[in-house]
Amino acid sequence: MTQPSGLALTGAQHDITAGDYHATITELGAGLRRLDHRGRASIVEYEADEMPPAGAGQLLAPWPNRVDGGRYTFQGVAHQLDLSEPAAGNAIHGLTRWHNWQVAAQEGSAVELRHVLYGQPGYPFCLELTARYELSADEGLEVSVSAANAGSVAAPYGTGNHPYLTAGTPLVDECELELPAAQWLAADDRGIPAGGPADVAGTEFDFRARRAIGGTRIDHAFTGLAAGADGRVRARLTGPEAEVEFWAGPGYSWLQVFTGDALVPERRRRALAIEPMTCPPNALVSGTDLITLAPGERVTHHWGIRLRSL
Repeated sequence: MTQPSGLALTGAQHDITAGDYHATITELGAGLRRLDHRGRASIVEYEADEMPPAGAGQLLAPWPNRVDGGRYTFQGVAHQLDLSEPAAGNAIHGLTRWHNWQVAAQEGSAVELRHVLYGQPGYPFCLELTARYELSADEGLEVSVSAANAGSVAAPYGTGNHPYLTAGTPLVDECELELPAAQWLAADDRGIPAGGPADVAGTEFDFRARRAIGGTRIDHAFTGLAAGADGRVRARLTGPEAEVEFWAGPGYSWLQVFTGDALVPERRRRALAIEPMTCPPNALVSGTDLITLAPGERVTHHWGIRLRSL
């Protein structure tokens, strides 16, 4: 019997390779579906005909995380976004992760996808967005996310990404975490900040010196990030057999870290999300680290992942 054919839920699949690294990027949302080194996965992977589980690998724009009630005011004008997190009454993770992105350039080790975000209710601005994924045999994956204001008025902007890292253990409890963040941001039960950043010293959220995650429950934004001489902030998730190094370049002032306790049982605490963000949750409301793009202005941010076996 002839089997019916159809499109994969995540659209076209773009495979890139360098040395022992392999990655797959999806047309849907320019998402990172697969990243492995010598066959060992470094992120939560999923099938081409499967929806990204719990936001795995998704690119977030023109804001990361949540907007309280979907309501914000920009330059004196009030806006109302659709509530894409209806149970909590929030708008979440931007507007582009369920849209198709078109290939702008591709070679063996890199692919660049492009999407034009036209104005819509709640976000009457126009952005040209590009996401470039590039592999290096030595350095692993580098992701470059660019936004240009293609419209005629200033536009509010922030971006983030949502990789779930895995060091090959059944649970993240068995891993050690190094997170160079001096401050953490408390949030209410809807994920909205409940005050300003607080010092991690003396709290369960101080991972500046590498230590076991154990049973620590984390779903918080962190800031006060300590960068190296190259301007990159590096976090490391280490298991008995592998270590995943995550880095974020200048402009990513926040990292959302999530142990996955709120996920369905089969995914709970199976991997650790370390999400680079240019601004904290609810930035469209608070204005904290929110970028204002003038017409014609462009901004680019970089982050990446490297996996090594121990």
